[in-house]
Amino acid sequence: MTRALPGGSPGTAPQDDLPQAVKILVAGGFGTGKTTLVSAISEITSFHTEENLTRSSLGVDDTAGVEAKTTTTVAMDFGRITLHDRLDLFLFGTPGQDRFWFMWDELAAGALCALVLTDTRRLASSFAAVDYFERRGLPFVVAVNTFDGARDYPAETVRAALDLDPHVPVLFCDARRRDSVKALLVDAVEHVLAVEGRLSR
Repeated sequence: MTRALPGGSPGTAPQDDLPQAVKILVAGGFGTGKTTLVSAISEITSFHTEENLTRSSLGVDDTAGVEAKTTTTVAMDFGRITLHDRLDLFLFGTPGQDRFWFMWDELAAGALCALVLTDTRRLASSFAAVDYFERRGLPFVVAVNTFDGARDYPAETVRAALDLDPHVPVLFCDARRRDSVKALLVDAVEHVLAVEGRLSR
């Protein structure tokens, strides 16, 4: 005999009782700190698809400015944060190299918004991510990862260099620090709410 759950048909749970999830993408160029950010905030052991850089990637992957980097994400990073007992936040980090961009459409499906991580020493590496989300119409914020030794620039200088629309927030974070990443995620969600508010007027 199949038991009928309260408020639902036999064997089903009421829609309001089902766990819900919010999805945010973490994008940006190669070596901007996407994997580090997901690891810093995830409450579970984050999932990574990292592979060692090999000689075959020479001339294919642009490692200028990040010569010490020895691994690369080939599919995605994944982390989870529990917001409350029926709401989870899923973080999906995208691969940074051109040759893995075919993954982006799959990862972007159903996303609430995106974080575009940048490195002020290699701003050009994030042009493609900015262009992708602009064309897709997905709300995004630009997050300058404050690498040790990198020169500090004001937000408006970064905005001009990336040719961003005036409504796109330019924020600063340390992808290694949980509190910094948490504040960034809050700002990103608030940006989405502001965008939705403008569209509903």
